[in-house]
Amino acid sequence: MINKLSGVNPVNNIQNTKKADNVAKVDSGSDSISVSDEAKVRAEAYYLKQVADETPDIRADRVAEVKEKLKDPSYLNNAVIMSAAEGIMASFGL
Repeated sequence: MINKLSGVNPVNNIQNTKKADNVAKVDSGSDSISVSDEAKVRAEAYYLKQVADETPDIRADRVAEVKEKLKDPSYLNNAVIMSAAEGIMASFGL
């Protein structure tokens, strides 16, 4: 039976490892980052996609407003029709 091992302690051997003598000091006041133009464009595209995903496809308030206007028989006249047609043509660049 072995009661005692003189001079052998595995924990002390690990803890007493020799540390490096020449450690370079780091100047913490000069940190900086730079972001590429491509990363900026991708970040903006990601943000716009999130906004588009969160925005409903149908604006219920506008649909209700138009339905109310269409209930009035005198609403549809030449001026309203021409205005709508011009808006559609402008959106197509014509």
